[in-house]
Amino acid sequence: MAERRQLVLDLPHRTALGRDDFFVTPCNQEALAFIDRWPNWPTPLTVLCGPSGCGKSHLAAVWQEQIGAISLDQSDFRSVISRIGPKECCFVLDLTDGITDEEALFHLYNRVTEQDGGILVTAPSPPARWTFNLADLESRLRAAPVLNIGQADDELLEAVLIKLFADRQLRVEPGVVGYLLRRMDRSLGAARDLVATLDKAALAEHRTISVPFARSIVEASQSS
Repeated sequence: MAERRQLVLDLPHRTALGRDDFFVTPCNQEALAFIDRWPNWPTPLTVLCGPSGCGKSHLAAVWQEQIGAISLDQSDFRSVISRIGPKECCFVLDLTDGITDEEALFHLYNRVTEQDGGILVTAPSPPARWTFNLADLESRLRAAPVLNIGQADDELLEAVLIKLFADRQLRVEPGVVGYLLRRMDRSLGAARDLVATLDKAALAEHRTISVPFARSIVEASQSS
C-alpha cells in the first residue's frame, strides 16, 4: 500500500499590526509614549530606530493607523511634494537602506512643516550616524527626536509567541513557550518564522506541539 501523507496547505496568515496587537514592554514603552504625544512633537520629524525585528515597523504602523498617515516610498518623494495639503501631510518613511534623494527629502520635510504635518522615519541607526551631502537636511534630521527600541525582551517575545499560536489555533502543551524562548533568535521575525514552521510540521504529522516535538523541529532547523 502506498504511504499516505498529510496534505499541507500553506495558507497565508495576516500580519497583525494594529494597536491591540502591539505589546508594551520595557524595551518599547518610552517610544510608544512619545508616539502617543502626537501632534505635540517638538519637531515635524521623529526617527524610530532599533535592530531588525525589534518591532519598529509595527509601532510605525500603529501611528500610521492612529492618525491616518501615508506610507511613502522614496521614489515617490518628488511626485508627492506638490500634493501635500492639510488632509495629507503625515507620512511614514522607511530609511533602512539610507537616503536615496537628499534634496527631495529636504523639500518634503519643508512642505510637511508648512502644513503642520509630521514624518515618522524608521531606520536601524540614528541620524547622528548617517552620512549627508546636503547640510540643510543634515541639520534638520540631526535635530530630530530619536526613539530607540531595544532588542525584544523575554516579556515581549513570550506575549508574541502566545498570540501567534492562538492566531493559528494551535494546541501547545505547557512548557513549549519557555523552551522556545531559551533557544530562539531574539527578534519578532524569528518568532513568526518559528511558529509557522511548527504549525506546518504539526499539521503534517498530526501532532500536538509538545516540548519534545518543538525540540526536534528546532534542532533540525539548527542543523540544516
